[in-house]
Order: sequence, then structure tokens, then C-alpha cells
Amino acid sequence: MILGHIGARKGSKGVPRKNFRIIHGKPLIDWSLDQLFAHPQVDAVVVSTDDEEIYDHAVAKGALKIGLRPAHLATDTAGKWGVWQHALEASEALIGPVSAFLDLDCTSPLRLPEDISAALQLYNIEHPDLVMSCCEARKNPYFNLVEPDASGALHVSKPLPGGVVARQQAPVVYEHAASTYVVSPAYLKRAGGLWAGRVIPYLMPPERCVDIDTPFDFRLVEFLMQEANP
Repeated sequence: MILGHIGARKGSKGVPRKNFRIIHGKPLIDWSLDQLFAHPQVDAVVVSTDDEEIYDHAVAKGALKIGLRPAHLATDTAGKWGVWQHALEASEALIGPVSAFLDLDCTSPLRLPEDISAALQLYNIEHPDLVMSCCEARKNPYFNLVEPDASGALHVSKPLPGGVVARQQAPVVYEHAASTYVVSPAYLKRAGGLWAGRVIPYLMPPERCVDIDTPFDFRLVEFLMQEANP
């Protein structure tokens, strides 16, 4: 039993009501929600939200009726983990035990259906606690990410003995791309956060990992959608 999940909080300071804002012909959330409903491996879909309009919209499309998320999970400071735990518990009360918890971030709508399949395949092969979408980072803390000291002088964030003079010499680092996650339900129930267990990357190309957090991001994603689907 694979449970597909989307979290969509009502408030958004960067782009007001971005999760339900129309982008390239339909609400932003639907680019991810429709992928879950269309995917042959997903058995049930749930949307965790404090927005009545989004909740009614999702239920009308076939999402589980778990009610609105609790107020303490609808704040600016509420993290993914507590939202996931609540959604899993509420869903299992309706459909029984879940074998994998698949989360799609609705603010990252450029993933392909193949990304979902590949992330699920990786989870089934490697048996980690969590599969997390990542992409190769554009900047590297061993080479060209810097931070100021108390005097304001800049230093490489993670200096190595002898220094790193070329990007190719630096250790590989990934960017946590908020797009696609596959979580072990047992891990989700027992752990206190993302990093408490064995977390492995599912690598995606950077152009499919753009996350909408600002009006510029929204315009960029809309442009990329229009190019891909004229």
C-alpha cells in the first residue's frame, strides 16, 4: 500500500496562496496531485492542508477525507515531519497499514512521472529509511561558498588542508531539492526528524528541481512549463 501525500499550507508570505494559484492553466497543487492520481503504483492519496478550499478541491478529486490539519501544524514554523506523521496516522485509520509514504512537494511541479517511479524503485532496492530528491549543488562549501568571521572577513565555509583551488578537486555535495520523498512508515512513526536514520539521495537534474518560494520563482517555473508544454 503506497500512500501519496501532498502538504499545502494556506499561508505563504513569498507568493500569497501560491499552492492554489493558477500556473500554466491549473492550480499549482494539481501539477503534483494529478501525478499522484495517475501513477499506477500509488494506491491512495491524501492532502494535508489548513485551507478549506484546497481540502474540498482535493477530496473532490479523490483524496482521503482526513479533515483539516491541526492548527499547530499550520504555522510558519511547523516542519514537514510533524505534518507527515499526522497525515500518515489519519490515513492509516481509514485505509490500514501503509508500506511506503510518498510525498510530493507541490511547490516543485517540474518533476516527471519517471522521477516518481525511479524514487520508488530506489526505495525498494536500497531499503533506506528515506529517499530524498537532490540535485548537484551549483556552489560548493569546500570551494566557493564563504562565510564571514566575527571581524567580517570571509573564509571558505568548509576549508580542507591545503585548500581547494579548482571545483573538480572539491568533495561532491548535493542540494536538498524539495520535490520527491519516499519514507518508510515505520521510520516516520519512530523518528523525530528527517536526519535521524539512513537518508539516501535520488538525483534529479537541476532544471526539474526549481522550488517556488518567490514571485521570481513562480515566473521562472511558469516560463519553463510554457516551453515544455506550449
